[in-house]
Amino acid sequence: MAREMDYEEVKPVEEDSQEHTPPNDGESSLPFGGMLSIGDRRDSLVGSIIDWIARAIIEGRLQPGDDLNSVDLAHRFNTSRAPVREALILLEQEGLVEIQARRRPRVATMSIHQVRELYQVRAALHALVAELIVTNASDEEIASLHEPYQLMKDAASRGDLNAYFWANVALHKRATEICGNTTVKQMLDSLGLRTLQMRHFSLSQPQRVEQSLADHERLLRAYGERDANLAAALMRANIMGAFAAIERSGWTGTYALPPL
Repeated sequence: MAREMDYEEVKPVEEDSQEHTPPNDGESSLPFGGMLSIGDRRDSLVGSIIDWIARAIIEGRLQPGDDLNSVDLAHRFNTSRAPVREALILLEQEGLVEIQARRRPRVATMSIHQVRELYQVRAALHALVAELIVTNASDEEIASLHEPYQLMKDAASRGDLNAYFWANVALHKRATEICGNTTVKQMLDSLGLRTLQMRHFSLSQPQRVEQSLADHERLLRAYGERDANLAAALMRANIMGAFAAIERSGWTGTYALPPL
């Protein structure tokens, strides 16, 4: 049965002067690489719509519970509503969008219990990635992590949260590529785009960018020293520290960026 998404008396999304285009990983025009299974749609109109909506949700310009106006989105991309519907259905599969029969599609919500479970899984998998990097990665591969780390430092120095976030995403994406275990990479990719939404929110909390930067400096040093136990412990502590920041925020499913 076709989904009904015909109720459109909703507010349009406002433009955000801090919107940033994430680094292009060379795989497609989309920033999410293997995290989103959209097949041959990657460079299509549907892919562009997915990219715009997903980044708006991840970066907090669209809030959990916000209605998604398919008419406004169709106007934005100068298209019919059919590609918009397709994009929304694909984003529903990733957990970013909720679509119910005879209800407006909206940005999905996530309980603190769901967030905790997600971060526990991420902490375990990324700790394994850290161990594998020490064991498997070459010196040159480890050195390749310093480029996104430098981008993180530059973004932090100018107070650019979105740029810091996407550089952080690039660093961890590269880490999964050099760890030498495709199954672990696929498992992390399968967690989907909801991880990006919560990671961005965590970094928006007070002092989290500074703490994150310091954590990653220590992590890169542990890689260079080939200390697998330390690298794994640092990675696990970094991710669970990020969850603790979400928990302290009193997360109720509403994403409100603090003032800069």
